[in-house]
Amino acid sequence: MSFAHMVYLLLTACGLALVSCKGDPPIDRYTEKKILVLGNSTEPQGLDPQIVTGVIESNIIRALFEGLCVEHPSKQGVHLPGAAASWQANDDFTEWTFQLRKDGQWSDGTPLTAEDFLFSYQRILHPDFGAEYAGMLYYIQGAESYNKGETTNFSSVGISAPDPYTLKIKLKASIPFLPDLTKHYTWYPVPKHIILKHGTIDQRNTPWTEPENIVSNGPFVLKQWRLNDYIHAEKNANYWDKDTVKLKGIRFLPISNQYTEARMFFNEQLHATYGLAPEMIEHASNHYKKYLRQETYLGTNFIRFNVTDPTLKELKVRQALALSIDSEAIITHILKGGQKPAYGIVPPTEDYHTPNAVSFDPIRAKQLLQEAGYGGSKKLRVTLLSTDREVSKRLSEAYQDMWKKHLDAEVSIEQREWKTYLSRMSELDYQLALGGWIGDYPDPTTFLDMWKTGDGNNRTGWSNKQYEALLATAEQTKDPEARLRILEQAEALFLSEMPIIPVYWYTTNYLLHTSVKGWHPLLLNNHPYKFVDLELSEAN
Repeated sequence: MSFAHMVYLLLTACGLALVSCKGDPPIDRYTEKKILVLGNSTEPQGLDPQIVTGVIESNIIRALFEGLCVEHPSKQGVHLPGAAASWQANDDFTEWTFQLRKDGQWSDGTPLTAEDFLFSYQRILHPDFGAEYAGMLYYIQGAESYNKGETTNFSSVGISAPDPYTLKIKLKASIPFLPDLTKHYTWYPVPKHIILKHGTIDQRNTPWTEPENIVSNGPFVLKQWRLNDYIHAEKNANYWDKDTVKLKGIRFLPISNQYTEARMFFNEQLHATYGLAPEMIEHASNHYKKYLRQETYLGTNFIRFNVTDPTLKELKVRQALALSIDSEAIITHILKGGQKPAYGIVPPTEDYHTPNAVSFDPIRAKQLLQEAGYGGSKKLRVTLLSTDREVSKRLSEAYQDMWKKHLDAEVSIEQREWKTYLSRMSELDYQLALGGWIGDYPDPTTFLDMWKTGDGNNRTGWSNKQYEALLATAEQTKDPEARLRILEQAEALFLSEMPIIPVYWYTTNYLLHTSVKGWHPLLLNNHPYKFVDLELSEAN
């Protein structure tokens, strides 16, 4: 080893272990400055709430923007006032009135009014804008017709503003959980005056979200975005509830390698990791128990099929691939985080009974593949698309081995960085792809609505009119129990045609520093930063 190489390794070690090279741990310095430092997996697709679709982006957007209602820091399903000071619904929950707070404003001091919400909802539903998440607003009367270009008159959509601080929403069916929906970033307001300064209502990817241009209405405002380094947000001095906000800033780090992320945490450079590599879960449990968080997470991991692909159009091929996956082995040997094998797309609850439609049956899988015309010299050959994360690589290789062992299938793996991976799926430029879905709100429809024809998050090419008719019937069913039974029928139909392979139901495993206060387990893992604080630990 050359002397220069030795010096490089020493400097690298100091960079990763600043405790020994620079005195005080970096985490203590950030804590004293009230700056929360979070691992956030990878570089976000963007920060426009009406374009992005991922959890990575949501983690940042929730700091910058605020919806009508706000998540309670510790109680699931409790709604706190946000941009709206109060709200009321009629008896059957089809009409809602939100009273906006009169002290609400954008970070540049411009008043936040109902007009911003009207503009925002028109923008995300505009057919030329092409928002992949527009379906989140289809609960609104007339929203779907406007989004699909069946009408060009936005006044036909059930949203109105009788005055600058009143927002009325008419729904096409009874939705008692509307406050939950408004906490999702697709329902957030976006600044009309800034967006129109940099483009038109239907233009995508204009520079309005760049640090020098963006204004937002949440507890923090974007200050720096250093590509592949960090995104830094500072406390918003014009936020209506600024006295509640204890943090002076949040720094999001795009650390795609979970081992690097854990090392940075143990070297006291992060307050929290995005996740935790499987091998590190046991290690943290044995040596860093006070930092380890293992919590239920409302989400399902699955594999998407491109059902328009000539090879995968055949249902028996899809079924064979599904029945060849041993989810128990995946969890035991790769994930190690307390996940559960998924036998459907909707995680089961006390009230919702997920159809038991998927299991590990390699004998039946081989038979189905033979019935589809494969065997002997005719091998099944497919390509699996995944992200460039380490766990994704290991999952892909595990599926590859299982399909080789049980089906003698030849599977190629394509790993792509996050943005390319999303683009390839959206364009149906793949055969199979690793996927997953985290619930946007606590109701089965958050897992079922996305598979409708043309939904931007479908990304399988699959559609079924009977499936959509069942969802429409459930929408109009006022009896809660009867509604869930219809949704179960819809899921059973969906699973029978198998546009995806459910693999496991998520848990979240991560590391959280003891200096972080006001951070509690939440089913959707969407911690409201306005209630988070930092205090130096006694041990430090």
